[in-house]
Amino acid sequence: MQKRIAISIGDINGIGPEVVIKSLRDLSLEDITPIILSSEKAFKFWLRNLSKSMDYHYAESIDEIAEQQINLLQTFTDEAISVTPGEISKQSGKCAMLAVEKGISLCKSNQADALVTAPISKEAVNLAGYHIPGHTEFLAEKTDTSDFMMMLVYKNLRVGLVTGHIPLSDIASTLSANSIKKYIRVMHKALRNDFNISSPDIAVLGLNPHAGDGGIIGTEEQNIIKPAIEDIQSEGLKVSGPHPADGFFGNKKYEQYDGIVAMYHDQGLIPFKTLSFGSGVNFTAGLPIIRTSPDHGTAFDIAGKNKANPSSFKEAFKLASELIEHRNKRVAKE
Repeated sequence: MQKRIAISIGDINGIGPEVVIKSLRDLSLEDITPIILSSEKAFKFWLRNLSKSMDYHYAESIDEIAEQQINLLQTFTDEAISVTPGEISKQSGKCAMLAVEKGISLCKSNQADALVTAPISKEAVNLAGYHIPGHTEFLAEKTDTSDFMMMLVYKNLRVGLVTGHIPLSDIASTLSANSIKKYIRVMHKALRNDFNISSPDIAVLGLNPHAGDGGIIGTEEQNIIKPAIEDIQSEGLKVSGPHPADGFFGNKKYEQYDGIVAMYHDQGLIPFKTLSFGSGVNFTAGLPIIRTSPDHGTAFDIAGKNKANPSSFKEAFKLASELIEHRNKRVAKE
């Protein structure tokens, strides 16, 4: 089965192009056709910057794609490209989002099987007029998806978030039993359909230290999180909690579960990034399309210095390929 994987280049002034190039140079193309969404000018700049050579097929339209070759699909057709590594600019933000939009379009029209997104700068894309908190929310909007979840993946460690890119001061007031149940269901469905786990076992973390300590250090566990878990358990799903987050990770309980639902961004991502050793992947659960990305940002401070580690992008590309196979098997069974 030939798999077409679209790659949005990310911010052309960040490390996205570098990790893409470093990753694809080591890639076997036996059953994969990568489609880099960029401009040839920007791509050649980075090849020169990295002193790398790469055989690729240039395509002005998706109809010109060559199978089992690295393709560069001209994406920024109306943009005057100027690459300035390490700088935040309106132009780089616009180019990054044009690539993401193209990738979404290709996946929705079944001209690509998955989308792997290199890092964008939220500041740059907002300068370009895209007033969004991040990739995840933009992908959900463009695919008309209401129930979605940011999930971080490293081998068998899968961490999903109930609240994402919001201030810490807003988390407690944002939580509700319904929102927690929604995200547990999204994770459960993704674990079954995308990760091929027939009966997922999911752990839910508490919000407060020691999961509230029986209400002494906060009542969200008693009033919101535990009732949500009990409702989900009544639906027949294997869910436990609320678990105190520190002990859960400190005692390696995460090894016993297929998925972990964290209440907020840093509660899930700090232990995840510590355990994934720079090879974690961001997967957007709940979308009709497959989307993965590395779990790091644009790293403007090292852009253009040939210091970027491609490990996370390689894993994101590998996971996208695996998820294509899982979805295709499920469709074949149906």
